[in-house]
Amino acid sequence: MDLQITHHNNFFNIKGVLNRTNIHLFQKEFRHIFEKFNALTLSIENLESIDRYGVNALAQLHNESISKGKNLSIIGMGCDDLFDHFKSESAA
Repeated sequence: MDLQITHHNNFFNIKGVLNRTNIHLFQKEFRHIFEKFNALTLSIENLESIDRYGVNALAQLHNESISKGKNLSIIGMGCDDLFDHFKSESAA
């Protein structure tokens, strides 16, 4: 499934696959997002798969929120790929 990003105000739903081939869509959607919103909620409940490029994009968004003093919440169980990445990072 392709990447689909829908939103209502500052609540964004990420659906499908987030990987190297479509990361530019994710980055385009969230470029300058913290100039529009002070708080942002990302639901990854419908994220089927994510590769390391997608994980890095989420991490960059997180770092941007911290550097700009904005709130970012990532909610949902998401996919196993994301949890596996963070488990491997914490074990290292």
